[in-house]
Amino acid sequence: MEHAHPFYLEWWNLYRPPDAHEHNMFGVTSYDVGHHHRYAGMTEPADDVPGHVHAYAFETSFDDGHTHRIRGVTGPAIPLPDGRHYHVFGGVTTVAGRVPHSHRYGGATDVR
Repeated sequence: MEHAHPFYLEWWNLYRPPDAHEHNMFGVTSYDVGHHHRYAGMTEPADDVPGHVHAYAFETSFDDGHTHRIRGVTGPAIPLPDGRHYHVFGGVTTVAGRVPHSHRYGGATDVR
């Protein structure tokens, strides 16, 4: 008996610049309509040039019977004294739920 699993390919997986890197992102949304959601994902690859940004897109955890999509672009790279950097991000999720609503999210990527 054969079975299949859906396979989703984000556009940035199709081409990776030669000197590209990604950042991990994770956090918890705002508490709205009696619940919050967790989220975790990875940014699209980008070359490590001053001021670069990363796009991101992923789905929140399933809570209160639904999920939300998170999409956006990080802020520019914030350099650290040791040569590494991070990015800040934030926004509002898509609308979903029995009572239609969205959540705020934000934070900083990991350091690369």
